[in-house]
Amino acid sequence: MSKEKISAKKVDNTEKDFVFGKENYTLMIVGIAVIFAGFALMVGTEDIFDFRKLTLAPIVVLIGFVIEIVAIMRKSKD
Repeated sequence: MSKEKISAKKVDNTEKDFVFGKENYTLMIVGIAVIFAGFALMVGTEDIFDFRKLTLAPIVVLIGFVIEIVAIMRKSKD
């Protein structure tokens, strides 16, 4: 019988695979910023039935969530 040396191969995974690409993460950051802007439009001591609080801010928040959905669903080009 011959003796064979079995050597353990070191696997060097220096390249990390991320779930999303750079463009997706950028879109996610933009979406979060838009959501925060929408919530910032909701704060204040002015009239509670103001156009800004009642209509504009929820629309901005919904646009932010749409951007987030697009960022998640978009296929990365990387």
